[in-house]
Amino acid sequence: MLLAPAICAAQDLTPRAYLPTPEKSNAVILTYAFSDGELVFDETLPITDATGTIHTPVVSLYHAFGLFGRSANVTGSVPFAIGELRGNVAGDDQTAIRKGIADIQVRLAINIAGAPALSVGEFVKTPLPRALLGASIKVVAPTGQYDPARLLNIGTNRWAFKPEIGYTGRPGRFVIDAYAGIWLFTANESFGVSDANPLGVTRTQDPIGAFELHVGYDVKPRLWLSADVNYWRGGRTAVTGVVGTTPPLANSRLGLTASVPLTRRQSLKISYSDGVIVRVGGSFKVLSVGWQYGWIGTQWK
Repeated sequence: MLLAPAICAAQDLTPRAYLPTPEKSNAVILTYAFSDGELVFDETLPITDATGTIHTPVVSLYHAFGLFGRSANVTGSVPFAIGELRGNVAGDDQTAIRKGIADIQVRLAINIAGAPALSVGEFVKTPLPRALLGASIKVVAPTGQYDPARLLNIGTNRWAFKPEIGYTGRPGRFVIDAYAGIWLFTANESFGVSDANPLGVTRTQDPIGAFELHVGYDVKPRLWLSADVNYWRGGRTAVTGVVGTTPPLANSRLGLTASVPLTRRQSLKISYSDGVIVRVGGSFKVLSVGWQYGWIGTQWK
């Protein structure tokens, strides 16, 4: 189970992540994700027939503003996880159930070319940019439920950072997004606490390169569809400096996303994805549904 905290580290599939919005735009997003599938471990580990079911409700807040004259935004997300993992460990059937707060995430994004900061009045009079270039930094804080005596936890007991650069192009009604980023991790210095090691040991993980491509189509304003694919590689782990036998991650997911307007201020986003290449990690089918309520300024009603 040494890989469990890293299974979903690089599985982002987020189309239109650099979409510009007017200054002082706000949104609250309630998302529920259901994940079900296999856990694929190194063949040298005595773990077989491992499967998992995870329910993840997430509460997120979004705010747009101007930064150095460019369109920027910040999003904070608080996830809660309920998971049941099952498998055969050295010949014995084992089940682990975990539920609690997961690691909080904060993402700061800025459009560095193609999308200046605009008020709502300016925004509605300005055509959408045909091409834009953005950059972001995502920070994952070690706030999740973590017990150092357990090898399987919801939280990771470490910081994670993902700098990323993204390009968005709009040929006609199509929207093409391409992102490239890298996950960087601090050490978990309280890993595997036991009677023999009451203070635990140090677990580290190499960086993970993460890439995304999305091809979307605007059916009409605020109603769009997107085909999504990602690929990530790296992330070999080590405990007290001893590198494990597990090969680096080299996985990919394929998905579909649809955004449907409900009212002037509300929308619904539905996405589904599945693993197409899984060397080591989680081969999960993931279905998520998100409800968003947006407003501008301080008057949210």
